[in-house]
Amino acid sequence: MYDAAIIGAGIIGSNIARELSKYDLKVILLEKDNDVSNGTTKANSGIVHAGYDAEPGTLKAKFNVLGNEMYEKLCRELEVPFRRIGSLVVATKEEDMETIEQLYAKGKANGVPDMKILSKEEAQKLESNLSDNIAGALYAATAGIVGSWEFAIALAENAVDNGVELRLNSEVKDIQKLEESYRLITASGEIQTKYVINAAGLFADAIHNMVSTPTFEIIPNRGQYQLFDKNSGKHVNTVVFQCPTKHGKGVVVLPTVHYNLLVGPNAEAVDSKDALDTSKEGMGFIKEKAKESVKGIRFNEVITSFSGLRAKTPSGDFIIEESKGAKGFINVAAIDSPGLTAAPAIAEYVVNLLKDIAGEFNINKNFRPNRRPSVQFAALSDEEKMKLIEKDPRYGRIICRCENITEGEIVDIIKRNAGATTVDGVKRRARPGSGRCQGGFCSPWVMEILARELNININEIVKDGKNSYILTEATKQPQVQLQEA
Repeated sequence: MYDAAIIGAGIIGSNIARELSKYDLKVILLEKDNDVSNGTTKANSGIVHAGYDAEPGTLKAKFNVLGNEMYEKLCRELEVPFRRIGSLVVATKEEDMETIEQLYAKGKANGVPDMKILSKEEAQKLESNLSDNIAGALYAATAGIVGSWEFAIALAENAVDNGVELRLNSEVKDIQKLEESYRLITASGEIQTKYVINAAGLFADAIHNMVSTPTFEIIPNRGQYQLFDKNSGKHVNTVVFQCPTKHGKGVVVLPTVHYNLLVGPNAEAVDSKDALDTSKEGMGFIKEKAKESVKGIRFNEVITSFSGLRAKTPSGDFIIEESKGAKGFINVAAIDSPGLTAAPAIAEYVVNLLKDIAGEFNINKNFRPNRRPSVQFAALSDEEKMKLIEKDPRYGRIICRCENITEGEIVDIIKRNAGATTVDGVKRRARPGSGRCQGGFCSPWVMEILARELNININEIVKDGKNSYILTEATKQPQVQLQEA
């Protein structure tokens, strides 16, 4: 019998799992896919919002500001890349300045510190590549950028380090209400748990409907993005938003935590919760809209495009509450933007909500907040590199030339709790395949390392999803043999 089962190992479920691991509880984190962070978490802007957009008094407003304040400490503990670079909301025409004033007033009501309305000249002094046609901007110093999937992976890893059980490939097929617990029928077997936390993202409505009459609907909304080579990474220094509309925050231009440039998203209502394709029309829209706020973007330096789905509801706010039809069943649903920012604060709130239902929990006296240190080989001094290579020669073998990632680093992230088992899982954790060639050089070596370390046939290695097989049969023997562990 588990004390709590969390359904969904994205940024919300992983945060809740790590927060619950601070207590002496038997907790399981269930994920329908073959890796954590494989849904909305892996395909978004990676922005830690300041908190001026949300309507005062909403859950979004409350948890955005609280969550923003928690990022530095959490990312330091978990060795996750985070930079507080500030943001600009740009008025692309004079009438947009009224919206700027409204956002400033909302920010003040929400408790956002360090905001300032800038003139055209002040904004262009801060960002020299802003369009010549802008009228002014709202500056918020507390906005930042984070590696969103890296954060979720680190949270899940640390949760498992502290006693949480992670079970992948475990889609919840049905939930049965028992007298004082729940039985979850999953793709990997049945489990029994006292409490359920529904953090299933786009599928949270379907999970809730297994135990109660429908009370909310998740509507998928697609956003497409373009990622640029690092040559474009310094084109802007802050997160550059456009004035928001009822459809979203507009097309954003921002640097990433790994010093690329990211442009997007558009906003499209879609019928399917698996509609992750990109389109010529979507890319064209992003390109034209981005030019309204930022000039000189070199669109010939795009190295990849992708799309992500957001979980929206007609109410427009987060849903975080015990189900009225199922005691001890907590919905954490409709977590669209600013869900990434709000996630740490949401996790604290959900655990306190569970305490209100179940009573106080005993502290886990062995809780370790810090993630096991990892090696960033490219950041070491020459002397440190030589010492490390003498100790473990695998750190002297570059696998990804674009990002200077070594075999030693890849082996490390495979061997960790919640470690990589797929090519894209390695990419999300250690970055081989994230550079200009997008894996054209390093992917075969990554596959060989995965097969060796997981002790499986290389034909079984998938790119990302469960059936995304890459190889069928050998054509020739590799010319370079990687060193055995």
